[in-house]
Amino acid sequence: MKSSYRSFNACSSKLGFLFGHRTIFPAVLLAVCLGLVRPASAQVVPSGDMGGFTLVAGGTASGYDIQYGHQKLAGMAAVVDVDTRRRFGFEGEARWLLYHQHNDVHVTDWLAGGRYHFSRGKFQYYGKGLVGVGQFQFPYNYAHGTYLVIAPGGGVDYRWRRKIGFRVADFEYQYWPQFTYGAMSTWGVSVGVQYHIF
Repeated sequence: MKSSYRSFNACSSKLGFLFGHRTIFPAVLLAVCLGLVRPASAQVVPSGDMGGFTLVAGGTASGYDIQYGHQKLAGMAAVVDVDTRRRFGFEGEARWLLYHQHNDVHVTDWLAGGRYHFSRGKFQYYGKGLVGVGQFQFPYNYAHGTYLVIAPGGGVDYRWRRKIGFRVADFEYQYWPQFTYGAMSTWGVSVGVQYHIF
């Protein structure tokens, strides 16, 4: 019992060193657990659902709470989803948080990564784990920096018509481990419109 407890502590300290922040480990652990969960099904998957993929592009309006200066910024994002019918896919997004600036502080980020999704009727639920770069403009244009960003999140999409859908809600937590003044976290919510290319 003691050896397993020591092993857990050693593992936790190593993970804490890797992520550099206590709040990111639970978020990553939750994302991994959600990715491993598979809904039970008593029926065989129809052959039409066994292969292929879909391509969806869209735009969202976003509101984010930035830890630096406790600022609330608004902006827009372009999002592309490539999903397989086996519930795994890829998401790429570019976001510009340019509105409601105070002292010229604004943020831009480019993120990409994997996602896990499943559908219930016209609703699609998903979880995602993205990584990329973020650019931060400091007050009064004094300086700007480019940093690593790690971003778990999830949300709900709604397929309204054959080609048109809505991003009903997208929640994203961003962790900036190498920020100039120490690790920084931000979080935000986005809503938008999607076009199903195929």
